[in-house]
Amino acid sequence: MKEILPGVYHWTAVHPEIQEEVDSYLVVATDPAVLIDPLLPPEGLGALSKEKLPQHIYLTNRLHYRHSAELQEAFGCEVWCHHAGLHEFTEGEPIRSFNHGETLPGNIEALEVGVLCPEETALYLPVSEGVLAIGDALVRWNSELGFVPDWLLGDDPKGVKRGIREVFLGHLNRDFDHLLFAHGVPFVGGAKEGLRQYLENLEVR
Repeated sequence: MKEILPGVYHWTAVHPEIQEEVDSYLVVATDPAVLIDPLLPPEGLGALSKEKLPQHIYLTNRLHYRHSAELQEAFGCEVWCHHAGLHEFTEGEPIRSFNHGETLPGNIEALEVGVLCPEETALYLPVSEGVLAIGDALVRWNSELGFVPDWLLGDDPKGVKRGIREVFLGHLNRDFDHLLFAHGVPFVGGAKEGLRQYLENLEVR
């Protein structure tokens, strides 16, 4: 685990199903502390209990449940997913639902992304001059912004990319300086301008 901003911790771990490294976050700068799209950190549960204990887990989409059950059992966290993704949870998992536009515990705003799937959500955290946490809509591999492979974007990859572009152009009206990704290196400092340039230069026809 690495503290990438005051009270914001990032780590990578291998997802047991897809066998690829993915990214997770603990945010203790909010009140209460929260986890975003969490896998267990390589250091184990103890790494998450050195500061404020997390009270909530936020999923940017239904497929990012990851190790939420283990973390919920360990810390008593409430797990949250947009209501449109609740059909994923068929084994009695205790999930709380939210709608886009709501403010969640920690003063975190659930921003609509959709496009990829109805429940796709970006989270706006009012810490460190603003942080935007992104699920699967955008990735940052090798420090370059981009998309997941076309075969993961459905029957109309170009249309999905156009939709994502329009959504995030709209979210540029938010004040933020950093981006967190469920898949990719966090963009710390200058992220809003970096995202603006990427979107404005993006050609999807």
